Amino acid sequence: MSRQNQYMSHNAKRDRQHKPVIGSGGRHRKALRGHGPTPKAEDRVYHKAYREKIAREKRDAANPRLAAYRRADRQIRRSDEIVVGRNAVLEALRAHVPASTVYIASHIEQDDRTRDIIRIAGAEGLQIMEADRFEIDRIARARNHQGVVLKTSPYQYADLDQLVAKAANEQKATGRIPLFVALDGVTDPQNLGAVIRSAAAFNATGIILPERRSASVNAAAWKVSAGQAAKLPVSKVVNLNRTIDELKQQNYYVVGLDGGGSAEVGSTGFESDPLVVVLGSEGSGLNHLTREKCDVIAGIPISPAVESLNAATAAGISLYAVDQARHRAGHHTGTEFGAAHQAD
Repeated sequence: MSRQNQYMSHNAKRDRQHKPVIGSGGRHRKALRGHGPTPKAEDRVYHKAYREKIAREKRDAANPRLAAYRRADRQIRRSDEIVVGRNAVLEALRAHVPASTVYIASHIEQDDRTRDIIRIAGAEGLQIMEADRFEIDRIARARNHQGVVLKTSPYQYADLDQLVAKAANEQKATGRIPLFVALDGVTDPQNLGAVIRSAAAFNATGIILPERRSASVNAAAWKVSAGQAAKLPVSKVVNLNRTIDELKQQNYYVVGLDGGGSAEVGSTGFESDPLVVVLGSEGSGLNHLTREKCDVIAGIPISPAVESLNAATAAGISLYAVDQARHRAGHHTGTEFGAAHQAD
């Protein structure tokens, strides 16, 4: 017996001359491929589960609540920013919060607020959509909407490199010294809005926000800023500490506001230089690494009975102190004396 036949199985394939056939060479590979997994019962047209699925879909299509939910889901996403309630929507429109659509409930009981909302939305060129009660409940994600919902537009953040280049050119042309405000861990949008308003009042160049652990410019921040969010650019950066290093390489000095500092705001010695003022959260203050990046830590003299100030109040006091120091040094700041008004 040959070595080849010695190792062949007793049922090995043989050709017509009774010679062994070694393998098929893949000639029958397609036949061995199979038909894939078995379809679900509800996907087989001959199965009872398929007929039940078709009947269920017909019932759902006829359900007014589910139909309204489907219409709402086509118009608005969970990530969209909305404002609900007649007073809130009216205030947002009066503050010129960027928006795209106003949803009004069908058969709503009209009052002065709803008439003003429709008038301002029409003048601003916003879409005004009518929605039934199921649909507007879905859009508002709540039932305290009073029949009015405003869909706002995403805020357009500025590019920090472009802001820095623009500030450098303006300094050469007018002598105005750049001043940025960076927020480290400020998560309250209303605080952010108040900081924007204070920064605009003292002619800051812009606001710097980290992408993580920070409030964003939403409808609440925009409203508290009293419209200044439309005028003062806000930039978001991936890493605040790296951004501080890059600004320091471009001859910026960094003043951190925190308790236990070695200087007082407005008297750090850096007021006449391109400046970044960094504010931390009211609770924990500046991040440890951010604090180390600062050229100086400055404090605000306050009564021992008060533990700390929130970011918005600290920003207003500090920026005023910087502005006054620049005035005393004879630098152009662009600010004018005006009456102080309480925030609405």
